[in-house]
Amino acid sequence: MKTPHITLYGIPNCDTVKKARAWLTEQGLEYAFHDFKKQGVPAERLPDWLAAAGWQKLVNRQGTTWRKLDPGAQAAVQDDASASALMQAQPSIIKRPVVEWQGGQHSAITVGFDAAQWQALQETLSSE
Repeated sequence: MKTPHITLYGIPNCDTVKKARAWLTEQGLEYAFHDFKKQGVPAERLPDWLAAAGWQKLVNRQGTTWRKLDPGAQAAVQDDASASALMQAQPSIIKRPVVEWQGGQHSAITVGFDAAQWQALQETLSSE
C-alpha cells in the first residue's frame, strides 16, 4: 500500500482548510501545505486546476472577496483566462482548499473539502 503524495493549497485561517488539514492528520497522511498568502498562487498549476475542476468551481462566488468586487469585475470573469488572472490577483477568491493528490499512475485535483470523496480517493491512490 502506497501513500499518495498530497499538496494542499489554501489559507491557514480558513475554516475549511483547518478542517481539511485536521482530516489529513487524523488519517495519518503527510502533506505539503502551500499558503496562498505567503507563497502566492502558483501560476504554473492553474491550467491543471482549471482543466480538472473548471473556473466555475475554482472561483468562490459565495465568498466575501467576490462580493467586494464591483459588478464590472465580476462580469469580466467569463472564461479560464479571466478567472486565472483574477485568482492570481486575488488569491482569496479561490475556493479552498485545492488539493493535488498523486498516487502510483493516477493523480487527482479536488476543490473544497469532502471527507467521503477524500477517503475514496485516498484508498484508490493508496492501492496502486
